[in-house]
Amino acid sequence: MRIDLHSHSTASDGTDTPAELVREAAAAGLDVVALTDHDTTRGHAEAIAALPPGLTLVTGAELSCRVDGISMHMLAYLFDPEEPALLAERELVRDDRVPRAKGMIARLNELGVPVTWEQVARIAGDGSVGRPHVASALVELGVVATVSDAFTQDWLADGGRAYVEKHETDPFEAIRLVKGAGGVTVFAHPGAAKRGRTVPESTIAELAAAGLDGIEVDHMDHDPDTRARLRGLAKELGLLVTGSSDYHGSRKTCVLGEYTTDPEVYGEITRRATGAFPVPGTGGAI
Repeated sequence: MRIDLHSHSTASDGTDTPAELVREAAAAGLDVVALTDHDTTRGHAEAIAALPPGLTLVTGAELSCRVDGISMHMLAYLFDPEEPALLAERELVRDDRVPRAKGMIARLNELGVPVTWEQVARIAGDGSVGRPHVASALVELGVVATVSDAFTQDWLADGGRAYVEKHETDPFEAIRLVKGAGGVTVFAHPGAAKRGRTVPESTIAELAAAGLDGIEVDHMDHDPDTRARLRGLAKELGLLVTGSSDYHGSRKTCVLGEYTTDPEVYGEITRRATGAFPVPGTGGAI
């Protein structure tokens, strides 16, 4: 079984529509794919409607969090999307995305970069606007060569010259909210140092004690040493270990199924979830 538990569509900052994404997942030979757009579940219905035979969809979201001044992302799987408390928090985060993007544009303008809100809004389309859309605008303008090149201290990385903070959920509160909605939580790419400061292992231990289910270990932003360290930490803390592509379509170089999750871990995630269930395409789930 090939299982990819982290992907993005045009509902947030990917370039494939939810329908295109599930078709691409099937074409890539995946058996299970999770749709985890940033702070939104808006793409789930379209993905379910287009689900090809033999592919199972795990519904989820990637929640924007911050602890001790450090940004981090929490993958939430198989929660009830209508549970009021978690829904209200997701809406609070999403509502802050537009003023934040406009703030980054203003800072870029001060730095002599002629990016406009109209350009960023066009790139975002119907998605939840975020830094990758601003980064894509910088690529269009020839300021940087790739989206990844925009996530540096010169530009949009945490604390960078054009960085603007947004409302982000305390991760301990995120765990509580996701659990209250019947979901499962996995800390996304915890060792991705090139994105900025990373959460210390002592805090990960505190998150585990608070109910964190797992950490994403096999990821394009983790080198072999980082993966080995995180795998050891997960074993020490009794956390599940996942692997995922973090697919964004053409916005990033990763491909669906580049990293995958062990079927036993996937089975444990589905056993722990009570808010929703994986959705099988015609042909059945595993």
